[in-house]
Amino acid sequence: MDVKARARRSLELDLRDAVATGAFEVYYQPLINLNTARITTCEALLRWWHPERGMISPAEFIPIAEEMGLIVEIGNWVLRRACLECAQWPGDVRVAVNLSPIQFRRGNLMRDITDALAASGLAANRLEIEITESVLLQDTEVTRAILQELREFGIRISLDDFGTGYSSLSYLHNFPLHKVKIDRSFLAGVGANKRALPLLRNVARLITELGMSVTMEGVETKEQLDLIVSEGTFDEAQGYLFSPAVRSQEILAFLDVTTLKQWFQSASRKVA
Repeated sequence: MDVKARARRSLELDLRDAVATGAFEVYYQPLINLNTARITTCEALLRWWHPERGMISPAEFIPIAEEMGLIVEIGNWVLRRACLECAQWPGDVRVAVNLSPIQFRRGNLMRDITDALAASGLAANRLEIEITESVLLQDTEVTRAILQELREFGIRISLDDFGTGYSSLSYLHNFPLHKVKIDRSFLAGVGANKRALPLLRNVARLITELGMSVTMEGVETKEQLDLIVSEGTFDEAQGYLFSPAVRSQEILAFLDVTTLKQWFQSASRKVA
């Protein structure tokens, strides 16, 4: 217990130092439109390279940052950075930024977002906010009002990792969502469980009929891609089959028209 406590304390101190010195970096993972084979959105993902421990997983340090109250500052930094970099991309490509439930409770979210957009010159409709069900579980009236204000401002709202935890279909009806991202676990279970495919198919169909777009997360094989394309209800796909999360310089290369064409030719060979 003492060893664990010391390791935790050490990580907390290093995390504070990382915030103070700007030791974080934003990586981007592309989302591919299944109809046009074009990158439509890039999800901003926080990375922390520790000088002694190497790359530390966000799953390890984000919960600690939330407990320490640092997540609002970190989240605002990611938001500003993502907006600034997206402003340099082609005008039809959006950036998606994940928000912590703490940012809804403790921060002035609307002000922070409008400040980031104003500083970058990015149009509101090129910013997509990703939330998880944990955001929707808290103070639903206040949360709904914030999301509605963001939507009216032109910002897109996406529900991430749908199908995990206590996911409820009422979320799809009660909150102003543009997009639902179905968790990778639905797709990974298709080969092993005969119930998985009908469940995936009907969840995607319901989302579509409610007027929202559908993104499939965790696409890693040709067979998985073939499956979701054949269903005809999925709008986008995201996963290692296309690209892992990469540095901003690499995303810029992907978004270049010539490089993008070459990249998709390479990708088509991977899935041919």
